Amino acid sequence: MFLEDASDALYPMRTYIESSMTEEGNSVANMMCLMTTRIEAIAKGIDKEQIASFVHAVLSANRIYVMGAGRSGLVAKSFAMRLMHTGFISYVVGETITPAIAEGDLIVAFSGSGNTKTIGDIAETAKGIGAKVALISSNPDSRIGRIADYIIKIETQRDPVTCDAHEYEIRQMLGEHRSFAPLGTIFETSSLIFSDAVISTIMTMRQIEESELQKRHTNIE
Repeated sequence: MFLEDASDALYPMRTYIESSMTEEGNSVANMMCLMTTRIEAIAKGIDKEQIASFVHAVLSANRIYVMGAGRSGLVAKSFAMRLMHTGFISYVVGETITPAIAEGDLIVAFSGSGNTKTIGDIAETAKGIGAKVALISSNPDSRIGRIADYIIKIETQRDPVTCDAHEYEIRQMLGEHRSFAPLGTIFETSSLIFSDAVISTIMTMRQIEESELQKRHTNIE
C-alpha cells in the first residue's frame, strides 16, 4: 500500500520532468531551424565576386596558412585539414611545425571583428614579407580588412564585448563571452560552412573524388 501511495505521489513529478524534457527538445530543434534559416540568408548575401576571387587565390597559392583565435581558430584548423585532404600544402599558424611564410603564399585569417590583436599582428607581418592576406570576417572595415587582398564578408550581428580587439583569452578571463545564439557566434558556424563549401567547389572544379580525400585522411588514430 505504501509503495502504491509513493508511486502516486511521484506521478506529478515524473509528468513535470517528461514535459520539461519535451519543451527543451522542442527548443533545441527550433533553435537549429532558426540558425539554419539565418545561415541561408547569410550565404545568399555573400558577394559572389569576393567568393570567386578567394577561390582563385586558394588555387593559385604556393602554400596556404590559416589562423584564428578561439572558436574562429577551430574553424581555421578545420579548413587547413580539408585543404590538406584536397591536396594543398596547408599550415596552421602557431603550430611548432609551421614553416616560415614567403612571397607567393596565402594566409587566411578567420576573425569576426577583424581586429583581434595577435591575428592582426601576424597578418601585417605576412603582408610585409610578400604573402597575400585573405580575411573571413563580418567587419571588412577593420585593421585586418584594411590590409587584406581578399575579403569574404560574413554578414552577422555580434554580441557586444567591452573591446572587440582584446585577445580571446583575455576576454575569456574577464567573462566577456559571446553567447552561442543565431545573432551571436553564428559567424563561426557560417564560416565553417563557407570553408567546407569552398572545398566542395574546388573538388568539383578539379574533379576530385572523395576517395582521393580518403587516401590523405589520417590512418594512425
